[in-house]
Amino acid sequence: MIQLFHVSKNYERRPALLDLTLEIEKGDFVLLMGPSGAGKTTLLRLLHCSEPVDEGQILIQNRNISRLKPSDVPYLRRSMGFVFQDFKLLPKKSVYDNVALPLIAQGASTADLRRKVPEALKAVGIDHKRDSRPPLLSAGEQQRVAIARAIVSGPLILLADEPTGNMDPVLAGDIVEVFKAINARGTTVVIATHSRQIAQQARCRIVTLSHGRIIGDERSSA
Repeated sequence: MIQLFHVSKNYERRPALLDLTLEIEKGDFVLLMGPSGAGKTTLLRLLHCSEPVDEGQILIQNRNISRLKPSDVPYLRRSMGFVFQDFKLLPKKSVYDNVALPLIAQGASTADLRRKVPEALKAVGIDHKRDSRPPLLSAGEQQRVAIARAIVSGPLILLADEPTGNMDPVLAGDIVEVFKAINARGTTVVIATHSRQIAQQARCRIVTLSHGRIIGDERSSA
C-alpha cells in the first residue's frame, strides 16, 4: 500500500527526514510516534504529496509519487483522507456542508451527497449535529466532523496529524475509538502523535521517529 525507500527531506539544508525505509500494508493501523521535530508531520506531508521528496522514492498503491504529473496528484489524493489537528472547518458552513466539500470538489451528484454525507456522519457518531455550525460544537465534535469529511469519499488511506493534540484524555479516547472503527472497515490508518494514551489504547503498530530517523518499529501489546 505504502512503501518508502531511503527517503530524505531537508528544509533550508536542515534534515527533517533521513534515509527512511518503511512499508505499510493495506489495512494496517500505524502510529508515528516521537517528540515535536521528530519528522512525523513531514512524513505525512510527503505521503499526501504536499511536499516533494529530496532523495529516495515513495510508492503509494505501486505508483511512484515523484513521477506523477501535477495534474495527477488530485486523483491520487482522492484515495486518501487527511485529518488536521486544527480541524480546518469552515465556520459559516453547516456540518453537512463541511463534510460534503470533498464530494463537491470531485463533481459528485446530489444523490451521492445525500447518501454519502449522512453515512460518514453516522460512522463518526455526529449525524445528529448535521445542521449545526462548527463554532457551536465541542472540540471532540469538531474533530469528528473533520474525520467524517476525510472519509466521506471512501479513501483507502487515512492520514491524521496529532488528531487528539488539543483534547482531554476522555475526548482523546473517544476519537481513538473512531479511528479504530474506520480501520476495522479496511481503511489503512496512519496517525502522527506524541500521545502515549493513543499508543496504550490502540492495538497497533508503532513506528518511532527521532531527529528524522526511524528508531523503533513494533506492535503494541495493549
